[in-house]
Amino acid sequence: MRILLADDDLKFCDVVRRGLEEEAYAVDCVHDGEDGYYYAENGSYDLIILDIMMPKTDGFEVCRRLRAKKISTPILMLTAKDTVEDRVTGLDTGADDYLVKPFAFPELSARVRALLRRKISVKSPELRVGDLVLNTVTREVRWKEKAIDLTSKEYAILNYMMRHPNALFTRTMIEEHAWNYDFDSMSNLVDVYIRRLRQKIDPEQGKQIIQTVRGAGYRIREI
Repeated sequence: MRILLADDDLKFCDVVRRGLEEEAYAVDCVHDGEDGYYYAENGSYDLIILDIMMPKTDGFEVCRRLRAKKISTPILMLTAKDTVEDRVTGLDTGADDYLVKPFAFPELSARVRALLRRKISVKSPELRVGDLVLNTVTREVRWKEKAIDLTSKEYAILNYMMRHPNALFTRTMIEEHAWNYDFDSMSNLVDVYIRRLRQKIDPEQGKQIIQTVRGAGYRIREI
């Protein structure tokens, strides 16, 4: 899953980015409101984290402009101001949640997971495709009762695909949701990781959970 983090505190951004990447998210960081708006409008993100007080354009205005453009990506507002007025303003501009600095990283992580579940109308932390189960809180993956050990990138790709079973995923879509802006789109890494995932999660040879759609991409479906 790919997240945009917009905050002018470079040290704070670096800490949050590293924490989110450790949880298998791909993260792009920008440091002013105009860059935040540009990336959010032109990129493909599953979640946007916006600080309110930023140079050039504040988080309220960025949120307002994104919603005016009909961009419905979940937005989590961050602020050092713990006032009712600020919370009301943030929510009224179209934000989905609001978190006051300083905060414990586990709380941010939990809010991120909750917003991503809300995006696909799933309340349980578990994603299921047939007998394949992925827990978004513990990051455990199981086929029936067998635990499957995945790398962070394998987990990120599987998490993304299991949120949309039976949907077609082009290589570009997988790249945009599993890697950050610096990814080299000319590489064949998507195919490499899909092959590794198949080796780990396909229970029977010839019955692939992740299926190739010739000339188009991949899909995951119950078998």
